[in-house]
Amino acid sequence: MTDATGQLTTADGKPLKAALAASLATRRRRAFLLVAPLFLFILVSFIVPIGQMLYQSFYNDTFSATAPNLVQWFDEHPAGSEIDESAYAALAADLALMKQEKTAGAAGTRINYDVSGSRSMFTSTARKADKFEPPFKEAILAEEKKWDDPIIWRAMRSASSPFTFDFYLAALDLTRDDSGSIVPVAEGQAIYKTLFWRTLSMSIEITALCLLLGFPIAHLLAVLPMRKAMLLMILVLLPFWTSLLVRTTSWMVLLQSQGVLNDLMVWMGLIGDDGRIQMMYNQTGTIVAMTHILLPFTVLPLYSVMKTIPPSYVRAARSLGATSWTAFRRVYLPQTLPGIGAGGLLVFILAMGYYITPALVGGADGQMISNMIAFHMQKSLNWSLAAALAAMLLAIVLIFFWIYDRLVGIDKMKLG
Repeated sequence: MTDATGQLTTADGKPLKAALAASLATRRRRAFLLVAPLFLFILVSFIVPIGQMLYQSFYNDTFSATAPNLVQWFDEHPAGSEIDESAYAALAADLALMKQEKTAGAAGTRINYDVSGSRSMFTSTARKADKFEPPFKEAILAEEKKWDDPIIWRAMRSASSPFTFDFYLAALDLTRDDSGSIVPVAEGQAIYKTLFWRTLSMSIEITALCLLLGFPIAHLLAVLPMRKAMLLMILVLLPFWTSLLVRTTSWMVLLQSQGVLNDLMVWMGLIGDDGRIQMMYNQTGTIVAMTHILLPFTVLPLYSVMKTIPPSYVRAARSLGATSWTAFRRVYLPQTLPGIGAGGLLVFILAMGYYITPALVGGADGQMISNMIAFHMQKSLNWSLAAALAAMLLAIVLIFFWIYDRLVGIDKMKLG
């Protein structure tokens, strides 16, 4: 229908363009209301915690909020200034304030992240802070000589600002010297870069093993008759129905020196009783157990892709003279790349953040960066360093996710 001006209208006389816009707006509101619960759930349980983690990795006001006089002194005196009587006067005033507000332990814990033993020094000195009289330097050093250590003052200067990237430096095995320059930590104290490289290399190995083992399983699932394929699928999914702790404990029984596998090899004469293979509490045990646990995450994406590949493609290639290997390499394999990419990426991301299995079967040589993050969260209580390590781990995962998007494409991902 048209109106007097020649515009298209609906049956009730409204302009068609306005009616379509109103209809689209209604659909958008309806769609938003449908996804709103899921969006709120993701926001509360995923985005907000990650945001808080990233924020805490470079913000820590534990010391700056409890030592205002020292913060002011550091602001007025640049790095390299002499630690004079005015500095010790500010320290004495802050120690007295810490005693009154019972915050000496918290301030000492913050400095203890950089200088071991600082917490006890803060708490013991703060107990007698009310008795300090000028000259404050002599009074404080008479109580605790460690206050003359320039490393302590460098750590307090660094902590005087709530915003700092020193936790990221620590996560990269770097620190600051007395002049504020960034230098590597002392030999023997560098642990985080080693753990990052170990986590990355083990995750790549586990991903490669899962792809090598999962590809033939998925192919068999795709070509078998439905009844047999369902039986095999039940065996593939069986680990999902078993507790992760039970599966990991089972591998501990199998892999230990006096375990089933070593006993079997001794019985078969492959090794002597004194030549048992150590497969526990090292990288070998971690890789074996995690490959078994993560294998279904490779099989399912591969199966979902292989099931959609018509068998006639390979038969057509064979009928045109291609060998079995050529038909597989040129026709079948390229069509499975979305499944390979999705399964490999999924296993890699899960392996990078795995915690329970490395903690139980890894030992000192099989620990991953996630175990160190858990240590700082639960034992050392250095949450800022744990957040910095977690942020760097997240950055590594995002880099590999970006590489996958460039090579395969997110739009081609098939997870099942």
